[in-house]
This record gives sequence, C-alpha cells and structure tokens, in this order.
Amino acid sequence: MATASWLGLWGVLAACAAAGAAAWSPGTATFYGGADGSGTMGGACGYGNLYNAGYGVNNAALSTALFNDGASCGQCYTITCDGSRPGSQYCRPGNSVTVTATNLCPPNYALPNGGWCGPGRPHFDMAQPAWEHIGIVQAGIIPVMYQQVKCSRSGGVRFSVAGSNYFLLVNIQNLAGSGSVAAAWVKGDKTGWIQMSRNWGANWQALAGLVGQGLSFAVTSTGRQYIQFLNVAPAWWQFGQTYTTYQQFVY
Repeated sequence: MATASWLGLWGVLAACAAAGAAAWSPGTATFYGGADGSGTMGGACGYGNLYNAGYGVNNAALSTALFNDGASCGQCYTITCDGSRPGSQYCRPGNSVTVTATNLCPPNYALPNGGWCGPGRPHFDMAQPAWEHIGIVQAGIIPVMYQQVKCSRSGGVRFSVAGSNYFLLVNIQNLAGSGSVAAAWVKGDKTGWIQMSRNWGANWQALAGLVGQGLSFAVTSTGRQYIQFLNVAPAWWQFGQTYTTYQQFVY
C-alpha cells in the first residue's frame, strides 16, 4: 500500500475522531443507479423521489446487516476507501463521502454466501455519484471504513400521506440528527394521540379513520428526541400529498 493512501485514510479518521464521531468499522462498497444516480430513486425505504424527500443522490442501499428491517432508513454514514486492504489500488485516497440510507441491498443467493449483500456482511451499494468520491468506477467494488454520523438536513421534517379512509400510511422524511424514526403517533382534530407502527421502510401506519380531520404527528427519533408536530395537515388534506414542517431534530 502506498504511503499516500495511509496518510489519506488516517487524515479522514483523525478528523472525524476529533469531531467526537463514533468508531469506524470495515465494510465494502459497490455502486448502482447510473452516472446521474437516477436509478436509485424509490427504494425499500419508500421515499420515492429522493430529491423531493430531501436526500438527493448521496444515498446508498444497505445490506441486511445494516438495514435492520427498515429501522436504519434515513440514517447517515460517512464512508472512506480503506487503503490498507486488498482492492485499495482503486481508492481515491483521503476522500470521504456521507450518504443517507434509502434502500435495501438484498442478498443474491445465486452467488456464494448471498454475494456482497449476503447475511452478516456490512455493505453499501452506493449511488454512483457518491461512490465516485471515494473510488474509481472501473473497480466495481472497494474496501471501505464507515461510521454512522449525525445527519444534516435542509428544512424541516416531512410527512407524506397515503392510505385509505380507514388506514393511514405515512412516510416520515428528511430527519436530521440520528436521521431515523424509533416511534410515531398521529392525532386528528377529534382524537387523542394514536400509536403508529412501522409498516415497511420509513412508512408508519395507523388503523384509524382520520379523513376530514386536521392531522398532527409526534415522532421519537432513534436518538431518543421527541417532537410534536402540531397542525401539520389541514382538515382538507389529501392522500398522495406531502406536508412540510419547520421543526427539525438535533439528535
């Protein structure tokens, strides 16, 4: 391994350690979605258009070891190429990039042990524009070091509402701080707080008829911060609409 690779990697590690970030862990990374990242839109977190949801192309699909059945949706990871392991010749030394978890990279059981995203493997299938910050495209796969970090977002938390007359499905988006949701509640103008449950990805459900009532939400982040978002949607809200707030998480 070249001395420059060592110095570049340790420069990134030292900077994050000084900022009080969590410990680094080894993993691997590939890329998908095309040179413009358009193929990464949608995904197993349910965010749909990732620009509208606040995430853009700095995103990644996580292996099952990291995805945690959708509980990791919205979390942020800083990733740098690991110059100390085989494949490091394809690294861009000293560079790092922070991505948001927006999708699942499922195992491919046509390959030994389920492939790179097989059980127990910490792997990031990154949007190509993000991946190119740390690796050379011709490589296909690179060794990385990663750590979960605090998310920085523009604007407030967003609630995208779907469902039917007696079933509410809400995609909770654009969280700063820990980035992900631990618990959620909804309240209509004529109800108390109703506990929601995770349906899939970042979608939370409530078996309640709330059509025609204004909606408020409460969310506890995985960083254990609790916020009430009052009067988010008016009584004439519609399915398929996204409602933006001015409140945001710190942790």
